[in-house]
Amino acid sequence: MDSCPHCNCFAPDTTCALGNMELSQCPEWKGAVPEVTTLDSEKDDILLPWTGSALGLTDLSFVTGRAKPIIVGIAGPESSGKTTLLASWYLLLARSLLTDKAWQFGGSFSLEGWEAVASALRWAPGQPPSFPPHTSSRGARAPGLLHVAFRQENEQLRDFLFADAPGEWFQRWAIDAHAEDAEGARWLAQHADVLLLAADRQALSGSRLGAARNAFQLLATRVAAERRGRPVALVWTKADVSIAPEMEERIRQAVTSVMPDAAEFSVSIFPEGTGNTGVGFQELFRWILGTRRPSVRLPSVAPSGNDPLFVFGRR
Repeated sequence: MDSCPHCNCFAPDTTCALGNMELSQCPEWKGAVPEVTTLDSEKDDILLPWTGSALGLTDLSFVTGRAKPIIVGIAGPESSGKTTLLASWYLLLARSLLTDKAWQFGGSFSLEGWEAVASALRWAPGQPPSFPPHTSSRGARAPGLLHVAFRQENEQLRDFLFADAPGEWFQRWAIDAHAEDAEGARWLAQHADVLLLAADRQALSGSRLGAARNAFQLLATRVAAERRGRPVALVWTKADVSIAPEMEERIRQAVTSVMPDAAEFSVSIFPEGTGNTGVGFQELFRWILGTRRPSVRLPSVAPSGNDPLFVFGRR
């Protein structure tokens, strides 16, 4: 096998130790000059472990390798504004209106997924903005997860996964926690670190307000039973719609009676009075950024002897 006589040169596997750009220019090289081959772009393309679309359960290995992400689950009936909430966050984030200096955008593995949910809210020639299409269950057993990472002031990255789940899952799960077609809702109830309860003010003021109230009360009771101390927020969606004060108080009591520490927010893409439509989205998102998992406190162990190796660290 051709090689350079110099002990510190490993050509042709590396460049010439004498600095020659080509082996044919090196006076010490006595072997044949290898042919220069070009990479076949079709065969040597690097395949990334993500596609840019919403992540599935099998796609999470490269996200969780850095640290366990914060999973945000949005529970609510069908057409209660869950996908619109995600789309509004994405558009505000794109305009740098969602975070501050303490939380800087650090990347996303699912930008195409975010664009898919937010595209309907964008202006396009001849196409005015509209609400995002209904999220179909499609027989799936886990929600689509939209990833975004934020860089904190200490330069550490913190990953978040926002679940885009259909409302039918939660409606069935609220009635029967073990329903076969509610597996996606059960997955979120088990793995979510933050739970948002979407209360649709439009449905609570419409012709089926009684059914909407009962469905929300069932869902609030189910979330409380599955909560296990995790942060929960009551989110009034379509906050520009007025509802009866008695109905609003009934919905609030349905949450606070079983989860008295639940936070409360109001969001709407339409102006509410003279307020800024983005304020509610910003307040809710910053509350999510500030959430922390419950810490684990290990019991102290009393030393059993005077050996310095075991006594070290004793208080």
